[in-house]
Amino acid sequence: MDDAPTSTDIRLREGASIAQRLVMSGFAAAVALCFTPGLFTHDTLEIIISVVALLVGAGFVVGIMLAPAVVWIITPNEILIGRQSPFGKLRTRIVTKDDITGLQVPGSKRVKARFQLVFTLASGERLTSPPIADVTHVRDTVARIAAQFEVPNFEEPVNPLDASNPEMHLGEPLEAFSARDIRIVALIAVALSAVPYAYKLWRGWPPSHVDILLLPLGALAAFAVYRYANLVTGAFWIIRESDIRVERLWGDGTPRADHIEGREVKTITVDRRGRSEDEHCIVTIRLRSGRRFRSPRIGSRLEARAVGTEIVRRLGIAAESNKI
Repeated sequence: MDDAPTSTDIRLREGASIAQRLVMSGFAAAVALCFTPGLFTHDTLEIIISVVALLVGAGFVVGIMLAPAVVWIITPNEILIGRQSPFGKLRTRIVTKDDITGLQVPGSKRVKARFQLVFTLASGERLTSPPIADVTHVRDTVARIAAQFEVPNFEEPVNPLDASNPEMHLGEPLEAFSARDIRIVALIAVALSAVPYAYKLWRGWPPSHVDILLLPLGALAAFAVYRYANLVTGAFWIIRESDIRVERLWGDGTPRADHIEGREVKTITVDRRGRSEDEHCIVTIRLRSGRRFRSPRIGSRLEARAVGTEIVRRLGIAAESNKI
């Protein structure tokens, strides 16, 4: 939400910038071009694979470049919707207060810290807004919109990151893998490493050095799964008024917890950890002791920045440490 302090309008945006589109398009094109050498072979299968890869890559590039940018401006009496493709004209639509009969705020199944407004119109049409950027004030935003449009009986969104919560939760509560599941995965690792060796013996062929080398590697993989599987369960952050409790699991499944206080923080930043700034941004906290804590995935850069700003407020982090 990009509200100016003196404005009563609520602005919601969706759509990547031109720079982001170019980066994503360039990546898709580069991956597709890796299959180009197959076009110059005499193998029919390789030619088919190369052609399919180039077509899929071209489809991704076209889809990324032509995806529209959407802006909603919600005023006390109406909603102004603007939609524009990179090479098209701006199309606008106005939805008046009298047209709105219902409001819902479903959470995203893919990104937990993402909420969109779904308006039901008198005609029965449903309009879905771009995501609410300030995910720490979703309840206030929804209540304000419902009041100004006089929408009765709206369901209050369940938001674990709302600033009105005594504790904000990032991620999901941790649960260790069952011993049965770990044993099954370890046995699969051993079995896969033994398949080439067993196949050669079954056919009466002498095993190669690679086949023999895979056997101890499979055993090492099984040991790593058995010993360290629970390390991949991630972290669960509980953000309170004066500290953050970071819960994780040791390799054997026993819980561990660290505490972060504002006076210990050297820097707090918003970083991208993945392919896209739309879904893979996190908050990173570096302590004066040298330790670094990365939060569970939050969402877009704007959503992660809103969470980081609330962390700065709750922990009382010094202004010189705030790099958000």
